[in-house]
Amino acid sequence: MTQTRRPLPQVEAGDRRPEERADAARNRAKILAAAEEIVATRGVEGLSMAEVAAAAGVGVGTLYRRFGDRSGLAYALIDRREREFQESFMGGPPPLGPGAPAAARVRAFLHALAVRVADQLDLLLMAETATPYARFGAAYGAYHRHLTILLAELRPGREPAYLADALLAPVAAGLIAYNLRERGAGMDAVHAGLDALLDGLDPEGRS
Repeated sequence: MTQTRRPLPQVEAGDRRPEERADAARNRAKILAAAEEIVATRGVEGLSMAEVAAAAGVGVGTLYRRFGDRSGLAYALIDRREREFQESFMGGPPPLGPGAPAAARVRAFLHALAVRVADQLDLLLMAETATPYARFGAAYGAYHRHLTILLAELRPGREPAYLADALLAPVAAGLIAYNLRERGAGMDAVHAGLDALLDGLDPEGRS
């Protein structure tokens, strides 16, 4: 993937896209669904503007006007999933969302984040390795703040900001890819590893 790298969005409560015309919104949904299917079956390198347009039933010019280029389309796919994920841990049902004990929310968040990374692994690998600090952009900041708040409640006075970084390290796209593709581990093994870390953090088993 080439072209300028766009930062991932940071979604705050109440943040929504400007209203779209109904037909434009339908076209956008069709385009993104078609692009997601192509990435799922052929990988990021198979993401062709012409093929996405054909699969979505729209003109190629529509894609270029809407997304600019293939890179813009790829980042739109990340954007949509990222907004849905952030909304789920900020305002969704517990234990991922508010209403559960801090320990349970930390565990649910890390499990869900690992799945979220695995679901868009090639796109997130591209995004997280675009520059040396690309991984620590807006989405990482939202994750870090969320974990820091929960960890401050769970383990007061124990450097929650650093602990948040330490717990986010195992769900980096590169490490998830290495475990799934090189080591042949499954998501059960990833979740078990996260649980082992969290058991050490919360020895009283409050989650």
